Amino acid sequence: MTSIFQILMLLLNIVYFIVIAHVIMSWLINFQVLNLRQPLVAQIWDGLNRLLDPIYSRVRRFVPNMGGLDLAPLVVLIAVAMARIVLMNNAAAFY
Repeated sequence: MTSIFQILMLLLNIVYFIVIAHVIMSWLINFQVLNLRQPLVAQIWDGLNRLLDPIYSRVRRFVPNMGGLDLAPLVVLIAVAMARIVLMNNAAAFY
């Protein structure tokens, strides 16, 4: 059971860092530090969008439209943090 706990924590950490990478990359693209005409940047951006779009689309159903501000990544990060807290508080059930 310990391995299940560790796998769940690993998956939550991976999701957390992928969302952070997506947010930082979106800022760099919007401030024109990165250019989407570069093949590597375009591939990474497309891959991150394909990975996170199913999660973001479910969150965007419930989050109100804020104009140009997308709150879906923030909600996902909060949800991941809450899931990590719940797992840590119930870690004794896995041992």
